[in-house]
Amino acid sequence: MAGLAGSGTVSLESANYPGYYLRHKNFEVWLEKNDGTTAFASDATFHQRAGLADSAGISYESYNYAGRYIRHYNYLLYVRTPSTATDTGDATFYGQ
Repeated sequence: MAGLAGSGTVSLESANYPGYYLRHKNFEVWLEKNDGTTAFASDATFHQRAGLADSAGISYESYNYAGRYIRHYNYLLYVRTPSTATDTGDATFYGQ
């Protein structure tokens, strides 16, 4: 399935709340209902990349802010440009 902004991308939809997606606003990641706008689709779309810290993992690069990746920090998610080994580790995820 293609991301909201088109083929070759992914959007992360909640399993518990269909129609709600992870999207960034002010570089913070929120779970919000799809409002059908182009801005929402762009903010809720990512390029799936090989993990920045480990190629066996996955990193998600922002569709509309190239070079910024979803990363966790202090129990929250952000879209940031990684600059340290800790940053790349925090931006690398693994599937179940």
